[in-house]
Amino acid sequence: MDDVSTTPKTTKIIGDSVGTMERVLGGAKFDPNAKKPTVFKMRSPILKQGNDRTYMAATDRMWVFVNTYGPESGENQIHTHTNEDHSFIVLQGTAKFFGPNGEETVIDRNGGIMLPRGTLYTFRAVGGPLILLRVGCVVDAEKSPWGRQTPDGKTMLGNAKENGQLPVVFEDGAFFE
Repeated sequence: MDDVSTTPKTTKIIGDSVGTMERVLGGAKFDPNAKKPTVFKMRSPILKQGNDRTYMAATDRMWVFVNTYGPESGENQIHTHTNEDHSFIVLQGTAKFFGPNGEETVIDRNGGIMLPRGTLYTFRAVGGPLILLRVGCVVDAEKSPWGRQTPDGKTMLGNAKENGQLPVVFEDGAFFE
């Protein structure tokens, strides 16, 4: 039997009709009445190619993932989240973020970026694998937090084939801890 702690499985399903975070969080079944803390350990596989997410914890309004990116992989097309404020903190590697007018910002280990809803951005891993802590929260709880749009207002899921997604390839036995 495989040890799940050493044999990673991707959460990304390229071309699926539901986004990765929406699908993963939909299965988390948060109980808003439980009022108990969630303890987690940041451990995630390191990738050779593509990008993936490891669920850490969530409430009905906030979620935490460790996102992993292979060398030169990233968020592909420039986009915005219409009902989610979120932040990325670099745990390992270097990220280069790009804005809609050619802006570039390089963020190294222990640096971060806050992206309010409506901010157009994309980013790439620079020089090797990238490990990010991603914290997001819904802005208007009456609306879905999963709206993701391109600059021309079209909806595009992060795992869409049209978004240039690559199959996830894990680095054998390598984990961020």
